[in-house]
Amino acid sequence: MGYLPSPLVCLTLVNSVSLAHFGYDQGIFAGALISADFIATFPETKDPAVSGITSSCFSLGAFFGCLASFLLGDRLGRKKTIYAGLAVNVVGAVLQVAAYHLPQLIVGRLINGLGMGVISSTCPVFMAEASPSHIRGKLVVLGSLCNTVGFCVANWINYAIFDNNGPFQWRFPLAFQLVFSAVVVAILPVTVESPRWLLMQGRFRDAQVTLARLRETEHNLDNTKLNDELRSIQKALQEEQEARVSIGDTLLCRDSLRNLHRLVLSCGTQLMQQFSGVNALGYYLPTLLVESVGVSNTYARLLAGANASLYLGAAFICLILIDRVGRRKLMMYGSVGTGSCYLIAAITLKEADLHPEQKANLGKATVAMFFLYYFCYGTSFAKVPWVYNSEVNSLGWRVRGAAAATATNWMSGFVIVQFTKVGVDRLGWGFYLLFAGFCWSYLPVVFLFYPETSHRTLEDMDEIFKRCRSLLVFRDAELTQRSRPLSLIEAEQSRIREVSAVE
Repeated sequence: MGYLPSPLVCLTLVNSVSLAHFGYDQGIFAGALISADFIATFPETKDPAVSGITSSCFSLGAFFGCLASFLLGDRLGRKKTIYAGLAVNVVGAVLQVAAYHLPQLIVGRLINGLGMGVISSTCPVFMAEASPSHIRGKLVVLGSLCNTVGFCVANWINYAIFDNNGPFQWRFPLAFQLVFSAVVVAILPVTVESPRWLLMQGRFRDAQVTLARLRETEHNLDNTKLNDELRSIQKALQEEQEARVSIGDTLLCRDSLRNLHRLVLSCGTQLMQQFSGVNALGYYLPTLLVESVGVSNTYARLLAGANASLYLGAAFICLILIDRVGRRKLMMYGSVGTGSCYLIAAITLKEADLHPEQKANLGKATVAMFFLYYFCYGTSFAKVPWVYNSEVNSLGWRVRGAAAATATNWMSGFVIVQFTKVGVDRLGWGFYLLFAGFCWSYLPVVFLFYPETSHRTLEDMDEIFKRCRSLLVFRDAELTQRSRPLSLIEAEQSRIREVSAVE
């Protein structure tokens, strides 16, 4: 990726640690649910429905956090929005750690989720708006990769302290999330604000200085490349403001930038991510391994930790592939790969029911499919949706689009986590067959409707949606090729000339 100037390094750290916190929160509660002291403190969680709501209320809180980001993100700016999310997150974490009654625990998880919803919908957008286009995908995926690091750390902490049967076994892991918040609070003051947001506020000089710091040309504000990038953003913003229509007209698809269409595409990636069933496994993998496959509690935690490490390795591979292969191909590959893993897992579990004497060997095959699923998912839907929804929306709708997409992610996660335990208990192997169908259905959806966003500037996306009025993209090579089309390069040069002529 080359040398990164320090403001971009600081912003990358803020994004990475914030999303590591996100991943940690997703993975840590799975260990609490099978902790002896946790069950003794909250015996109500023995009921699958209560266990489901205790886990999933975090996602419900995050959904409302995304709505808050949708309403306030463009008013407060990126940095202040993250500060607000951090403050709420800390309150929720403290309530959980100090909980001795189920209502307090649930309220703590709701508040914790509320803060995480704000942070998770803002950080990828902040990162995308500040990054150079040629490494934007890598930097956004790096944050998402750190989400996997957090998930991996959570699983190994759960395994490492399993032998401690007291409250430390679950209170310490829940308290550890405060470390992530402390790191972000330490770094955030030395980051810069988004130059695109500053331009939206009419603060041209501040935007120029900020962009210069991000591009390491702060000692030469007359740098041609710097000012060409600024002019291109400024012209795209001007055209967007001239084309702006009311919310009602936007919802009726009467705007030239097709913001609703772009919003649906970004929400769709997050819907696909969650209905691939990742949180069904993330929150309940130890439980599923114990109840569906038949392994011991200790071995289930060890397998969950090993699986998280494999998932982390897959995320590193995605970091390499995201700009080389493109967003479309990775999502289509993910659809086929994850769906096939679920099908084989369903078959092996069904055969284990029919042939109990073969349960041990078939159980190993099922575990292998869970591992392979995480590899396929980690190199596709785990990372691509976070990049895609930070790229596809227009500047005026980028935070709102990302907030709506992330809200879709959290609400879908709430539904999945809430009904996983009940679904496994009632459907058995058929529960995994259901997810196989979901995953395979994404292949035609991505092929038909999703334009490529790699190697495009954020302003290119406006040009794409102004020119192409059809919902179907598969027939147009410019919309599906990985390399940047010549027409978009020419459009950018035209924007720069127009602003230069006015000056």
